[in-house]
Amino acid sequence: MPTLSRFIMVLIVLGLAAFGAVYALATFVEPKQREITIRIPTDKLLKD
Repeated sequence: MPTLSRFIMVLIVLGLAAFGAVYALATFVEPKQREITIRIPTDKLLKD
């Protein structure tokens, strides 16, 4: 197999592995839901 073809095959295999990892994370990992509280200083609310 010539060098360029081997290089392209390696890139394709690495791309498929990365795609598989992203797909697995998106499919099997569920994010935890929680409430977020952000405190806003009163001087930012009372600007005139």
